[in-house]
Amino acid sequence: MKKFILKYSLIMLCIASVLVACDQSDNVNAPLSNDTSKPGQVSEVSVTNFSGKSEITYTLPENDNLLYVKAVYTIDTGAEREIKSSFYKNGLTVDGFSLAGARDIKLISVSRNEVESDPVTVTVNPTNSPIFEIFDSLNVGPDFGGLFVEAKNPERTDVAILVMEKDDNNDWVNTGNSIYTSTDDIFRTVRGLDTLDFDFAITVRDRYLNTSDTLFKTIKPIFEVEMPRTQYAGFPLPNDAPTEDFGFGLDRLFDNNFRSWPRIFITDASAPAPHSFTIDIGQELKISRVRIWDYPQQTGAGFFYYWQFNMRKFEIWGSNNPSSDGSWDSWDLLGTYEVIKPSGLPLTQQSAEDLEFAQDGFNWPIPITSPKYRYLRINNLENFAGGGRLAIAELRVYGDPR
Repeated sequence: MKKFILKYSLIMLCIASVLVACDQSDNVNAPLSNDTSKPGQVSEVSVTNFSGKSEITYTLPENDNLLYVKAVYTIDTGAEREIKSSFYKNGLTVDGFSLAGARDIKLISVSRNEVESDPVTVTVNPTNSPIFEIFDSLNVGPDFGGLFVEAKNPERTDVAILVMEKDDNNDWVNTGNSIYTSTDDIFRTVRGLDTLDFDFAITVRDRYLNTSDTLFKTIKPIFEVEMPRTQYAGFPLPNDAPTEDFGFGLDRLFDNNFRSWPRIFITDASAPAPHSFTIDIGQELKISRVRIWDYPQQTGAGFFYYWQFNMRKFEIWGSNNPSSDGSWDSWDLLGTYEVIKPSGLPLTQQSAEDLEFAQDGFNWPIPITSPKYRYLRINNLENFAGGGRLAIAELRVYGDPR
């Protein structure tokens, strides 16, 4: 009898638990509040206008049931936008505008029951979108193996610079060479083209699909080839920095391994700064660029390219008859360079664009007026840790050997 009572009690307890759970589940979809009254309107509205956007501030209505305020409006593409701001804030930003001019924005208070207030209409007057300033600064011209595109983007706007060519139907189409960036100083190259005349159409587009005017340009790329890595060789000189004792020699620069430890070149930390190293390209070459892949340094937060022993500020020198004593008298300075993160973020943060830049390898141009050289010497002035030690995963040299 006792066993029967115990089993009956357990069954009733389970049934009660299920009923409670069902009741709680039903409450999830219940209104946040029983107050179905219409909330009050925002008041004391103020507007500050910027390029392609406006900031709106206001005084919230006195309503304990208020959940958020939303702005409803239409941008120049015809798309409708809705921006929401919680009751913890007294303002919001409306964006996505292309051309300067007055726009009407509806501000609507919304209760916890999704009951909307009567709208308050406010007029904003944003100036032209940043895409037009970026377009006006566009400079496009021939580069080794392709073309270069440079522009100024002082507001770091997310943009796409569309590089278009004509298809078989004579229509302008995006060929996959477009540039997606939010950096302030834009400089990109499109490579892999023959030394023929190419017609390009270039326009700037933002993430709201607003577009600028179109720049039409005929470009004839400058000839270049990649020098085969199999003909490179280390050429250590007396004043160059020694490497680590673990076998991180100059041959690691040309082994076609771009990120696997320990297949990198790294100099000995105990050597005084700056650190330099020298390579023999294998033949004289009118050098167009030196391409360097940094090694992703490991930290507690992950892998970072803009970190520790990767070069930050350095020089590239050229020579055809290096002095055997390691002095710099027989060398010509070809350029001084600095690695700058496209995003401008602190060292321990990386954007997708930062990673794309580093993983693709940094291209360091050599002046087109420079003569041919067979030997290259890189002098690291400062790494990301503030010292002279350097670490490189891979290196390639491009130019015209003819």
